[in-house]
Amino acid sequence: MVKSLVPENDTLYTHTLEGADDMPAHIKSSLTAASLSIPVIAGELALGSWQGVFLWEHRHAPSVRKVVVHLSRD
Repeated sequence: MVKSLVPENDTLYTHTLEGADDMPAHIKSSLTAASLSIPVIAGELALGSWQGVFLWEHRHAPSVRKVVVHLSRD
């Protein structure tokens, strides 16, 4: 769905320094979640039955990414 909202090679944006997927990737990342809060109970992620955590890359070429996890206690 996000792909149809932000097509590549659209004349509305011309930021293509890193390839045709450059500017669409920036827009897609602003349309999808960039951070997430998940409670942890007894050492387990407290997710619902149908919930999961997914990492989504908006670029064509693979890239090395870092995931930062911050845990806090009450």
